[in-house]
Amino acid sequence: MQKLTNKEEEIMHILWKLKKAFVKEVMEEITVDPPHYNTLSTIIRNLEEKGYVAYNAFGKTHQYYPIIAIEEYRKKFMHTAIDNYFNSSYKNMVSFFAKEEKISAAELREILEMIENKK
Repeated sequence: MQKLTNKEEEIMHILWKLKKAFVKEVMEEITVDPPHYNTLSTIIRNLEEKGYVAYNAFGKTHQYYPIIAIEEYRKKFMHTAIDNYFNSSYKNMVSFFAKEEKISAAELREILEMIENKK
């Protein structure tokens, strides 16, 4: 799975949300700093070349859809982030969010309960 640029990732999130879309429909979803139509079309074709999307042809226009599930991408992204930023340690990741006050003690207890109940 090739790494995505920030803009490619943004477009993938739109396609995951819409399930399938023409370039025009993707464009309508971009509210901040929308690219030119041709630029967006190129980005989507790059996603196709990278194996993230496919399309159905309707004459000269294409309706694109994701062929990589968001869960699959999330799993790869999280593994890479944990390896790169937390020394491959989930404990380091959780303690980072605790120190940053992004996770509460109640949420940590919930996580512990999930772990214990899974066994």
